[in-house]
Amino acid sequence: MDINYEIIYTFIIASSILAITPGPDNIFVLMQSVVNGKKYGLAVVGGLMSGCFVHTTLVAFGVSVLIQQSDTLFFIIKFLGASYLFFLAFKVFKSDAAIQLSGEKVERKSLGQLYRQGFIMNVLNPKVSIFFLAFFPGFLFSKIISNVTQFYVLGTLFVVVGIIVFGLIAILAGAISEYLKKNARVGIVLKWLQVTVFIGIGIFILFSKK
Repeated sequence: MDINYEIIYTFIIASSILAITPGPDNIFVLMQSVVNGKKYGLAVVGGLMSGCFVHTTLVAFGVSVLIQQSDTLFFIIKFLGASYLFFLAFKVFKSDAAIQLSGEKVERKSLGQLYRQGFIMNVLNPKVSIFFLAFFPGFLFSKIISNVTQFYVLGTLFVVVGIIVFGLIAILAGAISEYLKKNARVGIVLKWLQVTVFIGIGIFILFSKK
């Protein structure tokens, strides 16, 4: 079967780095785990990752049609996707490197409520669909397998990586929180790592072939 495993490995590495770098989702998981306990953080993780499949479906069927229609449309999708990733890199560059951790406003909710909150947070966030639209097309790894199937494979890999990384954040929340409080420079390292990854992925997508 015609599968480019190097592209798949690159996708997994990029997804892992993006999952590790601080954002609203993993900070939310971290604080729920610190304040309420590991299983509550894991409930949020389950909701967030379930929501990713909704965005994967939207992108898979929408973008696959456009890719099949013409090479020009595929190039436009890649160009817009790369531009969006460069924009994200610029936003991170301009942002404060400090990682803000505060458990004061963390409400205590049931596991079911937290799962639903994670799911709704993800599904109703249009930025996730836009990110998937920018991220996935450049990582199509086969000329034989249908584009829809490839998008679902990428979506599943993204979810698996997310579950592993976010799950570890939930399980190790106490230690991670203490480490971040004692090591302020970690935020600076993660900030530049995120900038580098966004730019790197943007360049990779821009020069990827159909």
